[in-house]
Amino acid sequence: MNYIQQTYNVLHDGWRYLVGTIIIFGFWQIIGAIPLMIALGIKMVNGTSIEDATDITQMSALLGKNLFLFLMLITFVFGLIGVILSAKFLHKQSFVHLTTARKKIDWKRFWFIFIIWGVFSAGTTFLSFYLAPVDYVYNLNLQPFIILCILVILFIPLQTSFEEYLFRGYLMQGLGVSTRHKNFPFILLYIVISVLLFIAINQLFSIGLLFKWIYVLITTILFVVILNVESFNSKMSTNENNVLFKLFNRKSTPLIITSIGFGLLHGFNPEVDKLGPIMMVFYIGTGLVLGIMTLMDDGLELALGFHAANNMFTALLVTSDWSALQTDALLTYTADPEKMAVSEIVLPVLIVYPLLLLLLSKKYGWTNWKDKLFGKVTPPPKEDYKIIE
Repeated sequence: MNYIQQTYNVLHDGWRYLVGTIIIFGFWQIIGAIPLMIALGIKMVNGTSIEDATDITQMSALLGKNLFLFLMLITFVFGLIGVILSAKFLHKQSFVHLTTARKKIDWKRFWFIFIIWGVFSAGTTFLSFYLAPVDYVYNLNLQPFIILCILVILFIPLQTSFEEYLFRGYLMQGLGVSTRHKNFPFILLYIVISVLLFIAINQLFSIGLLFKWIYVLITTILFVVILNVESFNSKMSTNENNVLFKLFNRKSTPLIITSIGFGLLHGFNPEVDKLGPIMMVFYIGTGLVLGIMTLMDDGLELALGFHAANNMFTALLVTSDWSALQTDALLTYTADPEKMAVSEIVLPVLIVYPLLLLLLSKKYGWTNWKDKLFGKVTPPPKEDYKIIE
């Protein structure tokens, strides 16, 4: 069985993934944010204005880089707990089953790509520093840097693991099996249209919080009503004759949706404000290559190793006053951020990532790319079908 297909052997009802996503969001953005809110609240009590803590840069300066980094990473730790609990109790799914289609997690895969990408990240950073030293400030401060190293080693892998287990794991599997549902094309299109309409209305009229909640309520009610109309369900009942079903019942559907979702999640990062929409090419492209690794290799090991290496070496080696990771890194990038557009965004997505996939395909013997990335999502053979009741 492949990575998506094995999801049929756990509880995989659509409502379970909806409830699980809400639980994960609650752990991540509500429970996980409590320590950060308390720390900011203490500063407010001591006389700091709320206007002085409205973005990442301000909060980092207010709390100190290492403390802010710790509190920010804690939110992802709670998010990861939410993913694990949702998988265990909502889906009766083991941690290994969520991670890989293999019988056990292959840590050799994790360490292989971690070392490869770590060496590449460090090498390109120091090469950039060597070629243009005026663009950087060397600012090693031993004590804060040692604390940073501890935080990075302990918590960055948990942060990146949360994102991988959420997007390439939980959502990839959940969306994959959901493409077999007769109403999936309608649900997907309805959500996309509703979100685009919401963005358009907000841009034109700058709507308030009350209207936003009213909009969500109305669109939700309308969604439920349409799904329960008998004539609508009868038209959607024959999956194999439905053109939209044939279009969306592909492994490429969860691959594309999770990649875009991964990009949109990072769209709130300050880098997007500085570099513009082109930064989304990098985020979505990174999500896409991680998704391809997962589907081709039938597991998260490679995606976990790549993501951990990328964030850990970035946090330790280079920072800037406009980056999402505000750290006491070895180097501070001080040049115009627009200079990074080609070297840091376009080249990795168009050249480095394809070469990395080629290397991995040779090492792990990846074949049948067309079926693994674009083939139909199908239940496993009957002899392998052991659904939990």
